[in-house]
Amino acid sequence: MSSISVSSVPDTRRWAWLPRVGSWRYYALLGAIGMLVLGPLGGITAAFMNFSIGFFVGGQVLAGILGSVVTYGYGSEGKHGANYIQTTAASVAGMMAMSTLIQAMTWMGMPPVPNWQLVTYMLCIGMMAAGIGMLYTPILVERMQLTFPSGLAVANILRALTDPVLLKRSVSRLFGGMGAGLAAGFSAAKIPLLEAIELSASTFGAGLIVGARVGIPAIVGGAVFWALGPYFISIGWLKAGEPFRKIAFLIALGLILGAAIVDLTLIFWRAARRLRDVNAAQTEVPEEQRTGPRASTPRLLAWVAVWTAATVACGVNFFHEPLGYMLLAVGLVYVFAIVNGISLGLTDSNPISSAFVVTVLILASIGLKDPMLGLLAAMVVFVSSSVAGDMQQDRSTGWRLGSNRALQFRFQVAGLLLGAVLAVVIAKLFMSAYPVLNLDQTAMSAEQAPAQWTSAMTYKFVGALRSLTDPKPYQTDAIWIGVAIGLVTELLRKLIWGHAGYKRWARSSKGAFAADFVLDAVLLPSPYASSFGGFVNLSTSAWFAGGGVISSFINTVAPKPKAGEDELPSDMSSTSLVGGGLIAGDALAALALGIIGLLSVL
Repeated sequence: MSSISVSSVPDTRRWAWLPRVGSWRYYALLGAIGMLVLGPLGGITAAFMNFSIGFFVGGQVLAGILGSVVTYGYGSEGKHGANYIQTTAASVAGMMAMSTLIQAMTWMGMPPVPNWQLVTYMLCIGMMAAGIGMLYTPILVERMQLTFPSGLAVANILRALTDPVLLKRSVSRLFGGMGAGLAAGFSAAKIPLLEAIELSASTFGAGLIVGARVGIPAIVGGAVFWALGPYFISIGWLKAGEPFRKIAFLIALGLILGAAIVDLTLIFWRAARRLRDVNAAQTEVPEEQRTGPRASTPRLLAWVAVWTAATVACGVNFFHEPLGYMLLAVGLVYVFAIVNGISLGLTDSNPISSAFVVTVLILASIGLKDPMLGLLAAMVVFVSSSVAGDMQQDRSTGWRLGSNRALQFRFQVAGLLLGAVLAVVIAKLFMSAYPVLNLDQTAMSAEQAPAQWTSAMTYKFVGALRSLTDPKPYQTDAIWIGVAIGLVTELLRKLIWGHAGYKRWARSSKGAFAADFVLDAVLLPSPYASSFGGFVNLSTSAWFAGGGVISSFINTVAPKPKAGEDELPSDMSSTSLVGGGLIAGDALAALALGIIGLLSVL
């Protein structure tokens, strides 16, 4: 890793014994903390949560908090170092969470695969996905300026903890939210009433960050899907007693895809116009690129090409995957990297397991019958959706902080290198220590299934793969219905809110503003936001919407700062600080509960 010129970075060290920013010792310190301490810690917790519950908590917020403690001695410059630490740690932890795929292989009865082949395959997929995720960041992070609630929370935490002035002005809101999130996380796991209402401090906190115009569409979408439950049962899309989201998530993914078609078409059209304008290409170098290695699009494209070829070669040669299926899987990575990225950017939810299931359905629709081949092809999309989403969320933090783009990418790559190895190691370790994890729960009755290790994500994967021998055409129909609705809705939204006359009318009076709000949030909501209601239970959508409504209300009635008073940065509002604190506190509670649960079964 090349070093930044030491003389180009201000020396803000509080203690002279710390390595100078930009030196190789500085980067070695950041990498060691992220890869050898915080990453494995988060990864062990994530793997345990996947094996025992079936979902995991991303490591960005936790690693950001702990990383800022390590870099506190660097003053205001410490925020960049802490950002690189959390990028590396989140990559290690995210890859270790992919160990659930190895459990799925065992449940499916797949013959043993040499460990080096599994590591190589996962590494190639991760490296390819990191590059694809970075390719999309100029669209999702800089042009669309999606919120990425956890990314914003990390940015606020790092700015506050490394800047004494910001810390003094934001400490009560940030740490108050963290305390509340920590208490809520523990209480929701221990108090039956709170567990019954599915209290989620992190979901409520994400709502506080995004506001009502994103939060309300989520509950509107959830309510519509819930109301359609009896209809889905009547047409055979659901069985009695099944949750509505078992079919709604397919429609929800279609909603995002349909809306993304509209937005991406407009973005690429505008980009083509700018390329024809010679003057438009003469833009100023971004501040983040003035020091350190410069980002290079040609090098990034070459990176993606090399690792894509390596991924396809591994699938074909190691696992005898047909070339056509591998190429289709790689093509779907480009789709889900942006579809899931938009979902993550708006709602803090990355539907990676949904991407896996949809990939299986698409493979089934073109004639694939072998569940083993389906698993190994869908694995490409699952791992890529996770890694690319992490890259986009980490980059949203780096963009807000002004961290060097090329350096941040290198730190993620370093984390993936170790994470691919540890993903296989941790899977083998857990499954050797607890033989019950090797048993296929899809073949068990409810009474036979182990209570301690429900492995819900693996259960979903294997269930979808079993359906390859009995495909259900209506599942593909559900996706296309979602695409059509998302496409039409986003076109109408672009026509209405892009009309100058309508924008003038919406600002003309309080009544017009209220009518515009109802149209935007309830009657014609963004497909990106309303799709959230198809991925989660109705109560989760309610917590998200509740946070959004409260945030918008507070920001509307709160008095404006008087002339001469210091203001926090625009993206460090009181509600976003409290929301970020809630996310951080809930993540800390999940980490503590995961470690406690792991120790209890050792």
